[in-house]
Amino acid sequence: MKIPTTVITGFLGSGKTTLIRELLQNTEGKKIALIINEFGDLGVDGDILKGCGDETCSEDDIMELSNGCICCTVADDFIPTLTKLLERDIKPDHIVIETSGLALPQPLIRAFNWPEISTQVTVDSVITVVDGDAAHKGQFSNSLEAIEKQREQDENIDHDTPISELFEDQLACADLIIINKSDLISVSEMKNLQTELSSNTRAGVQIIQSTMGKVPSKILLGRNVSAEKDIQSRHEIHHDHHDDEHHHDEHHHDDFESFIVTLPEIKNQEEFIKRMEDVIVNHGILRLKGFASIEGKPLRMTVQAVGPRIETYFEQSKSENNTRDTQLVIIGNSGLNKDIISSTLVG
Repeated sequence: MKIPTTVITGFLGSGKTTLIRELLQNTEGKKIALIINEFGDLGVDGDILKGCGDETCSEDDIMELSNGCICCTVADDFIPTLTKLLERDIKPDHIVIETSGLALPQPLIRAFNWPEISTQVTVDSVITVVDGDAAHKGQFSNSLEAIEKQREQDENIDHDTPISELFEDQLACADLIIINKSDLISVSEMKNLQTELSSNTRAGVQIIQSTMGKVPSKILLGRNVSAEKDIQSRHEIHHDHHDDEHHHDEHHHDDFESFIVTLPEIKNQEEFIKRMEDVIVNHGILRLKGFASIEGKPLRMTVQAVGPRIETYFEQSKSENNTRDTQLVIIGNSGLNKDIISSTLVG
């Protein structure tokens, strides 16, 4: 019997990690294995997810792909990782793959037809998570930089920006679309957004709402779609992207860059949050995430920011060296002034 695999995709900051955290806490006894495609140099998503694991998903069941976008490293990274997982004596009941915010889902789905794995796994469904607060404003992320990329195009030119094409690819491949952060938009805005998203999806694709990624596991798992069998209907906007040729820059990854800021223990939590807000606004940061050690607080503070909105909470997240430093991944459009951003965060 093939192991069902759920692919969770979505743009930067849509709430994929939050959705998976909720799923791991409500698996209804299923043993879940995770494959996480982190964009950036620090495995923040993996560390966050490890903090909520139990017998249904231990640390050994979480595997990270940090060598680049999953759709560009299918042969070199994804297939070997999945094969290693399938060779275990005790196999998972279900596999969940969290793609990076920049990944095209179609090349990944096609990979499930590769002979090495096709008889062992199947794509249970493709789930696309949408930031409802951003999407109803006509954005793909709460970022001024992302908006400007759209507006740079002359209104008489009939073509999309790379980011908008990526968003359409994720919608075109989806079996289920989750509009996350639904509590931040009105009923009428939600209705309009659902209508707009429906125009970019295949017939029969469900669109649901969620707040903080709270969706019952019975909705997420066990959909039995076998997406790899009808890849032709999940058309790509990026017709020049061929996963078997392994071209790593065909869908404009050069538009983005990421780097790590490492800081000592933070003395004042409120002032540090204000500095992060200033950096995000003044430099058009797409995504900021990581951990901060706050003086006097035994637990680390998890930081996740999308545009100007910053979410923080304290939890017993595990650190490899148990140091009291602070590490943040900064993701934005190319050309970020790393020195000024770093010095601002230091204070």
